Amino acid sequence: MAPNGVVSDKSSIVSFGEMLIDFVPTVSGVSLAEAPGFLKAPGGAPANVAIAVSRLGSKASFIGKLGDDEFGHMLADILKQNGVSGDGILFDQGARTALAFVTLRADGEREFMFYRNPSADMLLTPEELNLDLIRSAKVFHYGSISLIVEPCRSAHLKAMEVAKESGALLSYDPNLRLPLWPSADEARKQILSIWDKADIIKVSDVELEFLTGSNKIDDETAMKLWRPNLTLLLITLGEKGSMYYTKYFHGSVDAFHVNTVDTTGAGDSFVGALLCKIVEDPTILEVTHFVYYLLIKIVIYIVILNGYFILFYKIKSE
Repeated sequence: MAPNGVVSDKSSIVSFGEMLIDFVPTVSGVSLAEAPGFLKAPGGAPANVAIAVSRLGSKASFIGKLGDDEFGHMLADILKQNGVSGDGILFDQGARTALAFVTLRADGEREFMFYRNPSADMLLTPEELNLDLIRSAKVFHYGSISLIVEPCRSAHLKAMEVAKESGALLSYDPNLRLPLWPSADEARKQILSIWDKADIIKVSDVELEFLTGSNKIDDETAMKLWRPNLTLLLITLGEKGSMYYTKYFHGSVDAFHVNTVDTTGAGDSFVGALLCKIVEDPTILEVTHFVYYLLIKIVIYIVILNGYFILFYKIKSE
C-alpha cells in the first residue's frame, strides 16, 4: 500500500484511474480473430496522460490499483522508468491486471475487447487512496471508466472531492468505452454525473454526439456540454482539428495533416500536452497549437517505432 505521508511538488499533475495491458495486432485492418499475432503494450488513458506529462518535463504521478502479477509489476516499472511517481500505486493479490485487445481498422481507428471482470483497477477503495498525494496536485486528471463499478467509483468521487478542496484544477476526459458499461444510457448518466465538478473537459467528436444526442458538430451542440464551472471545454475532431470554449471566448484550430497509421494514445497525448501548457501558461491558442505540433510528431514516431511510451523521449531529444 502506498504511504500516505508522501507529498509531491504542488506543481505536479496527478492522474487517477486505470492502467492495463493493450494487445495490438501486428497488422492493421483485420479482426482480432484474423490477426496473425499481437504486440503487448502498456495502456490505460490516465496512465498514458501521466507518461505524456512526465516526458514533456512536468511532474507526474499516477494513482490506481494493479494486479499483484507479472503484468502489474511490469506496468509499475514502466511508470517508474518514465519518471512518473508511483506513490499512489497499489497491488491487489486477489485480482489480475486488466487486459485489452485493440483492433486497428484499415482507417487507423480502434475497436476494443476487454478482460476485466473484475480486474484490480476496479477494486480500489476510498480507504486506500494516498490523500497526501492528491492534495499535492495542481491538476488532478481522471476519466470515466473508474465510475463504472464499486468500490472504485467511491474512490474516484472521494479523490475528486479531496483534490477540489485542496485547490487543484480538475481535468476530465471521459474516454468513452461503451463495451465496459452495462448500457449506453448508464454510461451517459454516469459520465454526466460528475460533469459539473470539472474545470477542464476534453471530449472527442464521437463523445460529443453520444452525450448530446446530436450529430451536428457546431457551437450550439457544443454548448449543451458547457457548464458555468468550466474554465475550458475542448472538443477534438480528428483530422478536422479542435474546437475550444472558455467563459469569455471560443474558436477552433485546424489540425496538421499527416498520414494516419495508428491513433492509439493520440488523445491522451493531447491531454498530457494540454495540461503541461495550462500549468505553465493558460493561453488557449498557444496551448492548442502546441498540442497539434506534438501530435504530428506522435503520429510520425508511431510509424517508426510502433510504441507509445518512447515517443516523447524521441521528441525531446531532437
